[in-house]
Amino acid sequence: MIQNKIKKLFLISCISLSLCISLTATESKPNVIYILCDDLGYGEVGYNGQKLIQTPELDHLAKKGMRFTDHYCGNAVCAPSRASLITGKHPGHAYIRANSPGYPNGQTPIPESSETLGKLMQRAGYKTACIGKWGLGGFHDTGNPNKQGFDLFYGYTDQRKAHNYYPEYLWLNGEKQFLDNKKGKQKEYSHDLMTEKALGFLKENEKNPFFLYLAYCIPHTKWQVPELGQYEDKEWPENMKIQAAMVSRMSRDVGRIVKLLENMGLDKNTLILFNSDNGAHGQGETLEFFKTSGELRGKKRSMFDGGVRSPMFAYWPGTVPSGTVSNHISAFWDFLPTLSDLTGEPIIGDTDGISMLPTLVGASDKQKKHKFLYWELYEGKPSCAIRYGKWKAVVQDRRNDKGIELYEIHSDPGEMKNVAEQFPEIVMEINNMMKSAHRKNPFWDKNNKPLFDADAAAEFNGVQSIETPWFKPKRLKTKEEG
Repeated sequence: MIQNKIKKLFLISCISLSLCISLTATESKPNVIYILCDDLGYGEVGYNGQKLIQTPELDHLAKKGMRFTDHYCGNAVCAPSRASLITGKHPGHAYIRANSPGYPNGQTPIPESSETLGKLMQRAGYKTACIGKWGLGGFHDTGNPNKQGFDLFYGYTDQRKAHNYYPEYLWLNGEKQFLDNKKGKQKEYSHDLMTEKALGFLKENEKNPFFLYLAYCIPHTKWQVPELGQYEDKEWPENMKIQAAMVSRMSRDVGRIVKLLENMGLDKNTLILFNSDNGAHGQGETLEFFKTSGELRGKKRSMFDGGVRSPMFAYWPGTVPSGTVSNHISAFWDFLPTLSDLTGEPIIGDTDGISMLPTLVGASDKQKKHKFLYWELYEGKPSCAIRYGKWKAVVQDRRNDKGIELYEIHSDPGEMKNVAEQFPEIVMEINNMMKSAHRKNPFWDKNNKPLFDADAAAEFNGVQSIETPWFKPKRLKTKEEG
């Protein structure tokens, strides 16, 4: 206990002096486990109000750690969200800004020169693993996870193949590991295999500092689970029982990981972060039945908070203050500078993120803040959004002149009352923020040649280009004009 208090005081004193923690002794380096779910809604877990789906292990960790009410995903769909997480860039600067079909065994690859969470942690002396769903390239191109900072990769490189929990094979580094699922068999459940591989990685590195990026596929459809468990006898539609069983299974397995850390005596030296890549998926009946977005508006592919707010918590016994709730406004692109701060390893290149370490160790008075968070999305309708203090601004379709919708997120978390006409100065300020946050960037074609710019992703996904013109906000009266 005294040792833990000394470690916490050391961390906070380092923050107050330079906001940079340098841990030089190998045995003192904190381990990091980042658990990312797929399409898990903000309200799909008990600690955020879920009543029907049981997540006791997650609820326990959230209660014993720090729960975040205002943490945001990298985007409202998979690939661009994960790109923001891995490379520390918001969607207006990130290389990948859309899901992209047409690539075998992986989507648009991140460039070879990308700075990533994995590369930073390797340089800091960590053993690194990515287990689960990658979606940022494949072993045949520059997105190869082994070349992007991960000593071990096990899972799916192609996010579309990750929709099936009984695949024919999973990748183990650059080799296909064939499973007993051929000809319609459903014997080897990928989620279970990923959990076992994660447990094995932790055991193998008991004496080494480790960084595990555990990118679970649950609860993304297909609706598949080995057994329904406690939901077997529920008088619910079958898909709802399967969804609940999938989420509870994932919660159980996070508990298994924590139990192993405790048994190895590593729990007090391991930071665990839990998140989802975007909002709840669009199965309307389950969305309403389980209230998977909670009180938030929207779901996956939406720029409203139901599409981009994450059910995040952090757990690190003796360091992250137990039983706390933070309203610090943060996003996926903050994790690269956070791990840089934690390890003392400098970032190569630039980042849009701000280290969250002060908040994580209970020194929120030392926490720097974003002026705003920015998203842009190219799925069906090109859209964008800003979180600016108490304000949330959304443009649902940048091709028309309907302008910016404005919501006061504190009093209206469901984003139901558009107050743009009441605050024209705020709308124009946000309009300028949106313009400043967006810049062109190369976009790869299906032959892995950088022939497109990022805005060509709009045409690539079946909508017209939105670079010219930019959306045109309505001319609003000033207060002086009445």
